[in-house]
Amino acid sequence: MGLGSYGEGSGISAALFFARRGANLLVTDLRKEEDLKKQLKKLEKFSSAGKIECVFGRHRKKDFERADFVFKNPGVPKSSPYLKIARKNKIPIINDWTVFFAERPGNLLVGITGTKGKSVTATLVHEILKNAGKDVVLCGNIGKSPLALLGKIKKDTIVVAELSSWLLQEFKTIKKSPQIAVVTNLMPEHLDKYKSLREYYGDKENVFKFQKEGDWLILNSNDTESKKIAPKAKAKIIWFSGKKGKYSAALAVAKLLGVSKRTIEKTLKSFKGVPHRLELVGEKGGVKYINDSAATMPKATIYALNSLKRYKGKIILIAGGVDKKLDYKNFVREAKKSAKAMILLPGTATDKILKENVRNLAIYEASGMKDAVAEANRLAKKGDVILLSPGAASFNIFRNEFDRGSRFIKEVKKLGLTK
Repeated sequence: MGLGSYGEGSGISAALFFARRGANLLVTDLRKEEDLKKQLKKLEKFSSAGKIECVFGRHRKKDFERADFVFKNPGVPKSSPYLKIARKNKIPIINDWTVFFAERPGNLLVGITGTKGKSVTATLVHEILKNAGKDVVLCGNIGKSPLALLGKIKKDTIVVAELSSWLLQEFKTIKKSPQIAVVTNLMPEHLDKYKSLREYYGDKENVFKFQKEGDWLILNSNDTESKKIAPKAKAKIIWFSGKKGKYSAALAVAKLLGVSKRTIEKTLKSFKGVPHRLELVGEKGGVKYINDSAATMPKATIYALNSLKRYKGKIILIAGGVDKKLDYKNFVREAKKSAKAMILLPGTATDKILKENVRNLAIYEASGMKDAVAEANRLAKKGDVILLSPGAASFNIFRNEFDRGSRFIKEVKKLGLTK
């Protein structure tokens, strides 16, 4: 259910996994066939053998009444009426992690979740362990399913996974959690997909809910919500301080796994961060271009603006997009303090932003990324920063936040960067 658009994401990786096992598949996706051509090409040899049936542009009730299993792409909300049909018919709902646990029950799994910082933490943990000479793979919410890596995973391979709330939903059905779990922080998010904040936090808690006494849970001592969930843990808890730097959680994992201080320090010096997260694309004429497209919530943009305090009053902020039922009061307040202008991409979040008190802040509305970058470049002067940090989702005019960031980079590179 949901073939997905990521090259090695959950949907396509599951389809290939089950097709190679000789299963009869029905792939159903709300998008049109022409939007999924790249993914379908990977399935051609199985499709020609008559093993795969595809339904595009809709879901059919009957398909959810007679399946042996329903594999749910993370992008599918658990409130979907078709999933309700499957549950009513007692059909198991699975995802790539329920399959992975069945295939590789003995591998050490380091599972990293949180509202902000999970991608950077997971990537850095992977880099440190790799530099320490350990056999390690990275997968999860970074766009790579563990099912795409099964052929590379050996008995002693350490699996580092970025786990979104969507991926963690089905952990409760198999009652499994990673042996080492990290929660970077918990903040209001995805309220367009969840009935309540409590429900969202509940899915996040699955990262440690089924741990055993010999397992480890790493929590942020500066995060209020993390302190609230700590008493629920059965595992041993290691506290890290977010105030000591954004990499504290990764360092806690590395030390727990016996990595030397020298290797950690060497990795930190060479670590370049993660694409689409405060990524310096380049510079031209004294103007810096920064891609922070992964900022899909207001607090993430506020964090970005605070990180660029030295450019206060010189930031041209490209923001806006699709609302996730989040509050934009503080977002606008911080933008007014930090930015000289704000260029807004189309969407319901933009509508919400414009209803706030945006007086004394130059506002421009753009039709798309090309228009936004051109307008930002027109406004920019030497010493300014053009920052893409939307504070909103992207699904109205982009495939996802990574597509949004890539389009920003494409338009910026057309300007002929000097650095």
